[in-house]
Amino acid sequence: MDGQGGAGAADPQLQHFIEIESQKQRFQQLVHQMTEVCWEKCMDKPGPKLDSRSEACFVNCVERFIDTSQFILNRLEQTQRGRGSSSESMSD
Repeated sequence: MDGQGGAGAADPQLQHFIEIESQKQRFQQLVHQMTEVCWEKCMDKPGPKLDSRSEACFVNCVERFIDTSQFILNRLEQTQRGRGSSSESMSD
């Protein structure tokens, strides 16, 4: 029984480190996904130089990807806050 209690009370520094590393991993996954999506969408034929049409496409693609990701994160936060406040009010 005591073993479980110790696992629940993990070191706060370790928890913080794990959270930061998880955020880094999620960011890297987003960058990889964004690169893949925008490359497929905007790159017709790779060459020694990026033409202005492709460059504009990449800029727009990245901006839309970031906007969409931010929108989704905000919605998830709102959903979780809504759940948290409803469960808090039920326990009061």
